[in-house]
Amino acid sequence: MSAKRASEKAKSPRVFGQARKPTKVFRAGLYARVSTNDQQTIPLQIRALSEYSVRRGWTIALQVKEVGSGASERQLRERLLEAARRREIDVVLVWRLDRWGRSVADLLATLQELQHLGVGFVSLTEALDLTTPAGRAMAALLAVFAEFEREILRERVRAGLAHARQSGKKLGRPITAELHTDQVRKLYRAGISKAEIARRLEIGRTSVRRILAMSKM
Repeated sequence: MSAKRASEKAKSPRVFGQARKPTKVFRAGLYARVSTNDQQTIPLQIRALSEYSVRRGWTIALQVKEVGSGASERQLRERLLEAARRREIDVVLVWRLDRWGRSVADLLATLQELQHLGVGFVSLTEALDLTTPAGRAMAALLAVFAEFEREILRERVRAGLAHARQSGKKLGRPITAELHTDQVRKLYRAGISKAEIARRLEIGRTSVRRILAMSKM
């Protein structure tokens, strides 16, 4: 009799008097990307991502395969982001971080959006899994790296401007042709042709004609 009660207890859907919560099946969105010269590796990426999804017990809801020649091209990636915004997927799975992000700043921005949406992110090569506490801690480090990258760019801009000033280069907007109005009219009254005026003052012929036309109004 006691054995029967033990068997019934083992089959019971309640734990410590509480109903068991059904295990959530994650819907995965797979993203594979290659350059135009390396298209043969897309099947390899998809196979690895699919096998990983099976091991985790995830359902593959969407597959995106993108071929691009430039670092800035990630047009099809938007399909996965839109699916995440519609809550159609629970995790994004990629082969490598550089397949997903154009830069550290772009990578961080998309990861932050996914985190805000409650969508996980996994990169196989880097073993980065933002569905775990350790992975989320790694995402915080990425924010530090992104700020570091922005500071380097700002420093390069400042150094470039300082070098230009030291070299005697004029910075800012170029002087407009209208500042030569008096000289243009004076030279024209002296019988100098419009083409010669433009050459001497280093301005366009159209600017010379416009200035002279305004003086006749």
